[in-house]
Amino acid sequence: MKKDIHPKYFDKAKTTCVCGATYNFGSTKETINVEICGNCHPFYTGNEKVLDTAGRVEKFKARKAAGATKAATKKAKSAK
Repeated sequence: MKKDIHPKYFDKAKTTCVCGATYNFGSTKETINVEICGNCHPFYTGNEKVLDTAGRVEKFKARKAAGATKAATKKAKSAK
């Protein structure tokens, strides 16, 4: 390997999360700030939430129910 072309490597670089958790990893940066980690990520904490701001689920269920009633009335008319 050529000398003096590689960045300095920090064996114990301090990684800090917004939630306050700190970890030590090897990196070319001495300090790293992250927004989310395994300590506060919703998937790992079990607090995962489904956001349905547009009401898409309710709209889908309404369309499905309307389609089912149309199919039932159509079937009843053809049976007569």
